[in-house]
Amino acid sequence: MAFPIRVTDVMSSPVKTASPTTTASNAAGRCYTAAIGSLVVVEDGTVVGIVTSDDFVRLLSEVSDPEERSLSEFMSTDVVSVDASATLGDAVETMFEHDVARLVVFDGDELVGLVSTDDIVRHVPQILQRQEIDGHERPTARYRRQQETAYEKDDWDVEGTGLEDHHVNVGDRVTFSKTISEQDVRTFAAASGDTNRLHLDGEYASQTRFGQRIVHGTLICGLISAALARLPGVTIYLSQDLSFLKPADIGDRLTAVCEVVKDLSRNKYQLTTDVIDEDGERLIEGQAAVLIDETPETGRVVVETLANS
Repeated sequence: MAFPIRVTDVMSSPVKTASPTTTASNAAGRCYTAAIGSLVVVEDGTVVGIVTSDDFVRLLSEVSDPEERSLSEFMSTDVVSVDASATLGDAVETMFEHDVARLVVFDGDELVGLVSTDDIVRHVPQILQRQEIDGHERPTARYRRQQETAYEKDDWDVEGTGLEDHHVNVGDRVTFSKTISEQDVRTFAAASGDTNRLHLDGEYASQTRFGQRIVHGTLICGLISAALARLPGVTIYLSQDLSFLKPADIGDRLTAVCEVVKDLSRNKYQLTTDVIDEDGERLIEGQAAVLIDETPETGRVVVETLANS
């Protein structure tokens, strides 16, 4: 049961419009008054263009009398649109495909809003960066069991790819899997103080949009921290951005997948941080920045190589 963030949740609405005959000075004044960066140009109920701050700057540089020029003379006519029900991920893909920073939003045939990269960044700051860092070439897999933790349990599964004994590199990947039990949920509620009845009271939860109890979102996030703890060295969180895409049921077996995508220098790294279910569907998508110090002498162990390919 997924509840992704959709365009309608973040778009600017109602959208500000102008006619093709509106002068540049009038349009610029309206943008300034409304503190917006663009106007959708509409003629006879049909969207025919869009004018942005970039268009105004270009006009100023190209003509000697910009104030009285009509929008039809310099507006962008290649308007890219998206449906209000589309996910933010779909919207970002459309932006990258067409190399635009704004999409006109329709609900059926009705113009209902405008969504920009600024709107998306305010709500889901990591989503645009994920488009830039996804798809990089991974190194040859080398699986190792890291032993940076105080103890492990039999039902926990840990795998690492490309990890060296005492160093982290771009492309290194670690996963941590466990089943979220009833006891986990109740223990987390007591430890954190989050005793929301959605997680603890079946009758109450049945009347919510989920129809049943679900696992705390922050408990699921804890699997990411668990995966990071299996990187070589002492991993310290600097920042974490997350999008919650789908809830987890009690009893689900979940896997946190963390991959190093950028060396930020001075022992700092950027990672993608996702949690997936047994079907491979993402429940959480995010990215983190971490600092990794050397392992103290008393904690250094021999790392066991499990497989190579």
